[in-house]
Amino acid sequence: MTLSEQLQAPVVWRGLGQVAVATVLAIVVLGVSYARNLDLERELGMAFVRGFVQVIAMGAFIGILFTVPVAWTAVVLLVMIAIAAWISKDRGEAVPGVLRVSFVSILFGAGLVIVLMVWAGAIAPTVRNLIPVGGMIIANAMKTNSLALDRLKGEIQSNRAQIEAVLALGVRPETVITEYVTKSVRASLIPTVDSLKSLGLVYIPGMMSGMILAGENPLYAAEYQFVIMGMLFAGGGLTSMASTALVGRYAFTAADQLKRFDGDTAPEG
Repeated sequence: MTLSEQLQAPVVWRGLGQVAVATVLAIVVLGVSYARNLDLERELGMAFVRGFVQVIAMGAFIGILFTVPVAWTAVVLLVMIAIAAWISKDRGEAVPGVLRVSFVSILFGAGLVIVLMVWAGAIAPTVRNLIPVGGMIIANAMKTNSLALDRLKGEIQSNRAQIEAVLALGVRPETVITEYVTKSVRASLIPTVDSLKSLGLVYIPGMMSGMILAGENPLYAAEYQFVIMGMLFAGGGLTSMASTALVGRYAFTAADQLKRFDGDTAPEG
């Protein structure tokens, strides 16, 4: 189905009616804000309009992708990984080689999971399945990478004197940094682990809800949602482990000395 045919589909026009109702509800919120002098009308209104434009643009973009050969999904996913690495690097902007670390780590973690799950049949090798599910895996890997970089950067900067003292005793860098890498990986996985713990009790994810609303067997929807959570956990875990391992390598010179991090406030040794 071409993009033009998608635009003319009855369901799209029905969706516009639903958007109109949601807009009325938003206007009510803006009215209450005005009545109570909260001065939030501009910010809330702009956020609402921006969100609508962005999500429609993304929907149109995905609609275009549905018309291209499936081989192009590899290019799209690589672009998404590059963008994710660029966004994620801000959390570890002081870390040596952070952009390279982020790209390689997300490519390894998210890419490996996507390839294996396509091979296993959990992700159908179609544009309709690869882009949304792959995007979820990449986005989660990006968030996990950001948390791992931020925590490891803080650990190294806070414990620079101790690290340098142990290095002076002749201990290998990979041994010195192991404790901080472990803390960083654990911290980066806390949101995903908490989501798994609350899955089905407090947290009913959108994928499962959408499948049930679409008429899918609720038990299969639950099973597939768990598969999705497993993919997110694996992608995030592999990404954070690869990221912290690479940072541990880039953080030291060839002479096994700890490099200075941009923004480091610790005194020179």
